[in-house]
Amino acid sequence: QAYNCLIHFYKRMSGHHSCGAGCDHGAAGLVGEESGVAYSLYQKIDMTKLVCLNEMVEESGKLVFKPWEDRLNRNKFVESDADEELLINIPFTGNVKLKGLIVGGEEDDSHPAQVRLFKNRPNMTFDDAGAPADQEFNLVRDTSCTLEYKVKVVTFSSLHHLTIHFPSNFGADQTKIFYIGLAGEFTKADRVGVVNAVYEARAIPEDHKTRDKDGMLGSSGPAF
Repeated sequence: QAYNCLIHFYKRMSGHHSCGAGCDHGAAGLVGEESGVAYSLYQKIDMTKLVCLNEMVEESGKLVFKPWEDRLNRNKFVESDADEELLINIPFTGNVKLKGLIVGGEEDDSHPAQVRLFKNRPNMTFDDAGAPADQEFNLVRDTSCTLEYKVKVVTFSSLHHLTIHFPSNFGADQTKIFYIGLAGEFTKADRVGVVNAVYEARAIPEDHKTRDKDGMLGSSGPAF
């Protein structure tokens, strides 16, 4: 299946595409250095609330969301612990229209073989991930972090929380990822920002912890 997806990818690159009904590999081709600006949504992730399940080293799931120019830094990675699965809950600081995904890993069998995406389902667990995904892709090994998978923009508009599930790899006991790139547009939550501003003006100290946990930022503009 991975071989067929790879053949499909090279056909796309050469301008030829022949695929049957239901084709949804997602591979759109290689992206160049100029695409680094588009892959800036990592800046819009609320890192204080990002949670990665089954990571071998605590907090390491946050390390794979990094600047484009740092994407090949293999000193920052996440590796699964008990088995090959990883699940990452990613809250944003506003609304996102997700357009593209890049997953970078090693050339060996630790590279994830599949990715499943869930929209606006905070605090998902592995049990929750048994539900149908909003979109999923079979992955091709990508050590250069340049293979982009096209996300269904209509489905992943008004996105404030993204869950990424990696259910399998190419046969290793653990899965290892050193880069996850997210491309799209970002709009800060104006209305919520106004509510927070009013809330802050009340200055109720005992409620600050709740505010910090649930609050979002305000104003609007693109991510790039």
